[in-house]
Amino acid sequence: MQTALFQDNIGTYKTPNGQLLKWIGNKQRFATEIAEQFPRRFNRYFEPFLGSGAVMATVAPLRGVGSDTFEPLVDIWKALRNDPDLLVSWYAERESRLLLNDKVSVYESVKASYNAKPNGADFIFLSRACYGGVIRFRKADGYMSTPCGVHTPISTESFRKRVVEWHKRVSHCDFVHCDYQQAFDDAKAGDLIYCDPPYTFSQAILYGAQSFSLKTLLESIDRAKSKGVYVALSIDGNKKSGDFICDLPIPHDLFEKESLVNCGRSMLKRFQMEGQTLENEIVADRLLLTY
Repeated sequence: MQTALFQDNIGTYKTPNGQLLKWIGNKQRFATEIAEQFPRRFNRYFEPFLGSGAVMATVAPLRGVGSDTFEPLVDIWKALRNDPDLLVSWYAERESRLLLNDKVSVYESVKASYNAKPNGADFIFLSRACYGGVIRFRKADGYMSTPCGVHTPISTESFRKRVVEWHKRVSHCDFVHCDYQQAFDDAKAGDLIYCDPPYTFSQAILYGAQSFSLKTLLESIDRAKSKGVYVALSIDGNKKSGDFICDLPIPHDLFEKESLVNCGRSMLKRFQMEGQTLENEIVADRLLLTY
């Protein structure tokens, strides 16, 4: 059974060259380390907290389902798979405005358009132009509140190259706008679910985090495990140079294996502390496996 497109050998994965979306907390740098701990053989691959999709693109499954509750994000993934030229045109139209106007005014104009009517075409540019990829929305009204980043967004040509590569990697995947529990309901014995949900301790200001219940997710993982589904979960590990271990309500017999993935210094904490250098804010994720 072949499970992925971009493996030299079973269990050896290659990460895409460059992120498609700029997204804080994304697993681009660690996707290979994570994916190499997946089962060597599995049927369908599910990623129900899709976000930037770095792990899915690294796995490049022959049968995959990516899903998210954030519809503009899912629109981007659908365009990537079904009409990559359309996705490039969305970005090109907004990036081209930077030639005639200053970056902040262009960003604020696109953000106002998005907030008036949330959509994937505006969001793809905002994700690449906002501060540090911090995707933050007000809970009350869904308003995207992240300011413009200090960096220059990548050129349309650079974005096009990424689209070409990422399109190949997700060409065998379906993308669905739904709650993560639908993915758990659809998965069958021998399938693999990779979960990268909002983190309880470190990502409380990010989209979806305010209403997320880790307890409910853990109950879904338990049910999936009982029907023979492989589940891998990335979640809070430690921070502040390892001195603080995040205490989470994880049943002692739910997971068979645990490892730490060193994520380096916290960009989100830097955003919250107005760009200070954070020598002591070292973060490690826990990767928990039911197999």
